[in-house]
Amino acid sequence: MMRATPQEPGVARQVLLYLAPAGSWQLAFYGVPIALLLLLTFQASENFRVSWVWSLDTWINVFSAVHVWFALMRTLVMSVLAVVCCFALAFPVAYVMVTRLRAYDAHIKLAILFAFLSDMVLKTYGWVLFLRALGGVVPPDYDTGLVFTPVATLLGIVANLLPFMIFTIYLSLSALDRDLLLAAYDSGASRLRAFRDITLPLCLPGVLAGGAFVFILSMGSLVEERVLGGGKSPMMGTLIRQTFETRVNWPLGAALTVVLFAVTIAVLAIAGWQIRRMRGKR
Repeated sequence: MMRATPQEPGVARQVLLYLAPAGSWQLAFYGVPIALLLLLTFQASENFRVSWVWSLDTWINVFSAVHVWFALMRTLVMSVLAVVCCFALAFPVAYVMVTRLRAYDAHIKLAILFAFLSDMVLKTYGWVLFLRALGGVVPPDYDTGLVFTPVATLLGIVANLLPFMIFTIYLSLSALDRDLLLAAYDSGASRLRAFRDITLPLCLPGVLAGGAFVFILSMGSLVEERVLGGGKSPMMGTLIRQTFETRVNWPLGAALTVVLFAVTIAVLAIAGWQIRRMRGKR
């Protein structure tokens, strides 16, 4: 009996049938809004209203505005630092949770779920109160100088997005086959070498997924920069919000959104290509 191949019309129609619901959903609620956003960038703004005339003035303003590119570079640097900090904090936590706290697996997942559900705005304002007096270590009338700085902004982003990295790495480590480590130990490998050659490569998908989550959400961060940063070093999220709400320039706001979206996708694509290249060499 011959097996059906993907080239056969019946199999192809069945695959398309399975993909139709998800594809229709993505097209309606993702593709169409992106297309409308692109269309809006080629319009003009006049008297705080969109003038539906084809124009390149918006894109000329974007590419000629130096402060936009400074904000974009600041956002990129902050996002990369957030990914590095989240990985440095999340990996040891996830590793201990898997290797030392297996008996509390259900409790740990519940705690992570609560971290996801807690309000980001409340957590960010809580960090303002904490940084002003370092949790009560210094007198309330003494300003530590940590609030309204880029360091405070980075701290807020890491604190809000850390559960994403912990959860993805935790899932990867939980699925790790312990027999592989035991076999490595029996072969004479040290704990450090077994971690480097087995644990770290096998949990790499979780690290990459968590890094992608943190990077994407950091690129669009708004609350942390406004509350903890005080708006002194605006990132792209703040710039886009001001363009839409304060300046009421929807074409320019749409263009800034497209630039942020494109840069985010480009950075993730380059990082993915570089990782595949490194794994291919190995």
